[in-house]
Amino acid sequence: MTDSTGSPGRVPAPARIGRRDPSKITFDWQDGVSNGASAAAIRRGCPCAHCIDEHTGRPLLDPSSVPDHLTQKEVVLVGNYAISIVFSDGHRTGIFTWANLRRIADAASAPAAGGSQS
Repeated sequence: MTDSTGSPGRVPAPARIGRRDPSKITFDWQDGVSNGASAAAIRRGCPCAHCIDEHTGRPLLDPSSVPDHLTQKEVVLVGNYAISIVFSDGHRTGIFTWANLRRIADAASAPAAGGSQS
């Protein structure tokens, strides 16, 4: 991800965040892209210290432990750079930057790759 100046990692805040369906969050990005991801997909991408080892970057969260039917219960703006989400499983410690959310939403919206990889 780059911003309008080409700087890596800087993603402007979405113009709109939609929460009508508790099972997902949608985004209207300032570059005209509209996409979103399920609450479960966002939870699986949580960057907090409970989910990612702070020193090694090794994932600590087993993605299969996050149920597909997970919902978001509350979304709170964190400064001008992120949101914090309270999930139905009680998890609430992640701070999701715009860049992280854009990466998750882009991946969730991408067409499934054909074939399998070894």
